[in-house]
Amino acid sequence: MFQSRDVVSASLVFSMTVAAPILRAQDRSQSRSMVSSAQGVVASESVLASQVGARILEEGGNAVDAAIAANAMMGLVAPMNDGIGGDLFAIVYVAKTGKLYGLNASGWPAGLTADYLKAKGSTTMPTRGINSVTVPGAVNGWDKLLTRFGRKSFAQVLAPSIDYAINGFPVGEVVSVYWRDSEDVLKADAPTARTYLPNGRLPKAGEIFRNPELAWSYQQLAVGGKAAFYRGAVAQKILATSKRHGGTMTAADLAEFDSEWVDPISTTYRGWTVYELPPNGQGIAALEMLNIMETFPLGAAGHNSV
Repeated sequence: MFQSRDVVSASLVFSMTVAAPILRAQDRSQSRSMVSSAQGVVASESVLASQVGARILEEGGNAVDAAIAANAMMGLVAPMNDGIGGDLFAIVYVAKTGKLYGLNASGWPAGLTADYLKAKGSTTMPTRGINSVTVPGAVNGWDKLLTRFGRKSFAQVLAPSIDYAINGFPVGEVVSVYWRDSEDVLKADAPTARTYLPNGRLPKAGEIFRNPELAWSYQQLAVGGKAAFYRGAVAQKILATSKRHGGTMTAADLAEFDSEWVDPISTTYRGWTVYELPPNGQGIAALEMLNIMETFPLGAAGHNSV
């Protein structure tokens, strides 16, 4: 979640709640500290990513600028969870108008149809391998958000991540565990192993890790914007990799992709109004769960009861 002092707050991937009740501040004495500045607060999975977002706020950026900078940094420090090879879903709240804007930046290769997958022997949607790959929406989503709400350029919001990707950062404790558990998967693809198993081994927690390939990709975006990703040098690498693995991705799939502004959907839960993005995202499931749970007197159940 990203909050700046001026007009815009943004949440990438996760939806926001706009509420009525006032709650007491949470006791954070036993938890990880937030990264705060005079211009706002940034909270993310990574302290490094939060620091990058806070730096953007201090340099005159707003919450959307900070969100994208932190999101790019997460693609470097926690690549199993974030990255420009994936989708982006965002809800932006503009304080001056009280309006919410939803963005669905998810894509689909035209040739990756149910009939195609059945002919390949699949009975369910693959969760691994080239046929689980869809048109990456994140970069187009970043562009839409920066164009409509941001103050900074691609070059400015990506500069911190480029620097860390070139010069390195200490691998986090939690990420190192994910890395260790994924060793066999990483070894199965030579280019992946070259990047994520430097010198043929797993990076340890606290060890400096560099990702020059991601730095190169971010540099292409910093100079050429989204066109570099969907039509230029990055697109060529995506298509070559897809072809090598027998995927369906085409140049048209990338070049013609565009994310979509959507109206958030909502429900109420015990006096709160909760907003999510409509399908194809899964936010509607969270709203349905809240509707179900509201019918149960949870307050009377007792702490730790069934």
